[in-house]
Amino acid sequence: MPEIELLTKITAPIERAFDLARSIDMHIESTKQTGEQAIAGKTSGLIGLGETVTWRAKHFGVWQTLTSKITEYNYPDYFVDEMVQGAFKSIRHEHRFEKVSDGTLMKDVFVFEMPMGVLGKLANILFLKKYMIKLLIGRNKVIKEFAEH
Repeated sequence: MPEIELLTKITAPIERAFDLARSIDMHIESTKQTGEQAIAGKTSGLIGLGETVTWRAKHFGVWQTLTSKITEYNYPDYFVDEMVQGAFKSIRHEHRFEKVSDGTLMKDVFVFEMPMGVLGKLANILFLKKYMIKLLIGRNKVIKEFAEH
């Protein structure tokens, strides 16, 4: 299973970074390029433990639907969302936050698995992991910009 780890330094309090990372509205803002919308479950505001959200977005020219659930939550240190329905075999996204001297260090650990055996593994190698990294970096950039202003 491919694993992506990203670190983002945010010059803002940990609570602000944490809340922006779990904001449905911020997620929509940070994924404008895919037309992503929350269509079921928690569709605005701050998502919390046990809550789900269903996203609809266009990736690779195809509209896709994915439902995720917050399965772990410890304010303001971490939360985890996991796919419960969608095109992937599995997705687990850990969002971790650490206070540092001049703000917050946000760490993403994103682990995913494609269905289709060898074809899924080939897609990961050829393009999917790079695509997911680009999406996450773009999302984190927007969170950082909002948190710091």
